[in-house]
Amino acid sequence: MKPPPRLRGAARTQRRNGAVVSLPRALSKLGFCSRTQAEALIAEGRVRVDGRVIRAVTARVDPARARITVDGEPLVAERKVYLMLNKPRGLVTTRDDPEERATVYDCLKGLDLPFVAPVGRLDKASEGLLLMTNDTRWAQRVLDPASNVEKVYHVQIDRVPDEGMLERLQAGMTLDGERLVARSASLLRAGARNAWIEVILSEGRNRQIRRLLGAVGAEVLRLVRIDVGGVRLGDLPRGTVRPLTPAEKAMLDVPVQIASGWEGAV
Repeated sequence: MKPPPRLRGAARTQRRNGAVVSLPRALSKLGFCSRTQAEALIAEGRVRVDGRVIRAVTARVDPARARITVDGEPLVAERKVYLMLNKPRGLVTTRDDPEERATVYDCLKGLDLPFVAPVGRLDKASEGLLLMTNDTRWAQRVLDPASNVEKVYHVQIDRVPDEGMLERLQAGMTLDGERLVARSASLLRAGARNAWIEVILSEGRNRQIRRLLGAVGAEVLRLVRIDVGGVRLGDLPRGTVRPLTPAEKAMLDVPVQIASGWEGAV
């Protein structure tokens, strides 16, 4: 296996201070496309860095300094965009689905937006507040467990929980070698055979709420995320998107020194 190309000039100089990223990530950071799409463009020889065709997806570059072109057109950094989407059930949180299922990007069709990516995930059967942005560093800080950004969910289950069940969710448990715990779990309202509970998480693990509830014998009927870090879904219609207000954006602005990388989703 050949080593990645050695890019000259600023890209090599800046390697030491952390500004250099992989070429696919650079295209994503510039708001041009997803990393998967970037890898295909690079493999096809359509991407140049400082005039040189680069075919190695492992090549590294400083997107703020290098001159990157795709099909001869120069890339420039897109404006930063911060959005909230009220995700409906039945959509997958991905851009390109190999099974050709409907995705959250169907909700963005016709809008004048740069490439944006979800901040974390909601699984196909879940709904509610989904943040999307082209600011990858901001997204990383929001998702990092060290940031302690709380996420609030309203969950309908197939039974009326007793105090013991709610206490078990808050005590946590180890499932498949992973420690899962709810920061808070409380009863919202109950009917004869089902109930709505509020679950608060401070970190995201794959299908965390469904796994926790399954372990205590409850089936999830609906799962709606209503709040992330104090930013509330409110009355945003299902399937629609709007920009975060400056105040909402500020609520999620986590100090840079806290962040250490992407974390999973719920």
